[in-house]
This record gives sequence, C-alpha cells and structure tokens, in this order.
Amino acid sequence: MEILNRKAKFNYFIEEEYECGIVLEGTEIKSVREGSCDIKDSYAIIKNNELFILNMYIKKYQEAGTFNHIETRTRKLLMHKKEIKKLNIKLELEGYTLIPLKVYLNKNKVKILLGLCKGKKNFDKRETMKERDIKIDIKRQIKGNN
Repeated sequence: MEILNRKAKFNYFIEEEYECGIVLEGTEIKSVREGSCDIKDSYAIIKNNELFILNMYIKKYQEAGTFNHIETRTRKLLMHKKEIKKLNIKLELEGYTLIPLKVYLNKNKVKILLGLCKGKKNFDKRETMKERDIKIDIKRQIKGNN
C-alpha cells in the first residue's frame, strides 16, 4: 500500500526528504490500510516545536458506524526535536515548504515521506514538461527500432 503525491514533483523542486510517523485514530488506520487516503492538497507546518499535517484527506471507514473520524482534521506528525528545529530554521529563513510526497506502511506503522520543497515558476514547469516529452520520444524511437 503506497499513496503518492504525483503533483509534488511537477509543482516543486524537492531539496530533501524526511520520514516521519503520524498519529492516527482507530478508524483512520483502517482506512489508510485500504488505500483510501489523499495527500495532493496537503502540507505540513511547525507549530510550538511540533509538526502537523493539514488538509490530509482520509476517507471514513464504512464499518465504523457512529464512531468514525473527521476526514480532514489536523494530524500530528512524529519526528525528532532536533530535526524539527533544523526544519523550522529552513522554513523561516529560506522560504521552503513541507509537502508530503508519499504515505506508506512500514512494519504495520503508517509513515509519511515529507519533502522540503521550493515552488516552481511557470517557466520551470514548462521546462519539466519539455524534458518529459523528450524522454518519451526517445523511448518510442528506441522501441520502434527494436
């Protein structure tokens, strides 16, 4: 089970990646294991030296009935204090953003791969699209020659 943020590489330059845990309620973990989770509009912030993820959508678990969770609540992320302090300095001084790149299971625990990112301008996005199209054309020509 792996949930990817496909737009992250298109919209941002990814400088560094960090793995962190997440605090989930009972029905949330069951929904994430089913793969009904979305991180495309979410981002992470540091508040009171703690790391939180906002706008992460986890679908309600069907079997839960009345004991279900709120779908887009703010969830706490688990990371060492030293790493959080280093991230906080980079976020404040250098203008970076924390974007979740991937949600996955690691030994029955849900992990999030956060990327320390800088936003791309429109001309950077066009350049990325050109490079991708060139790679696709090269693959087609190689496949055609074989």
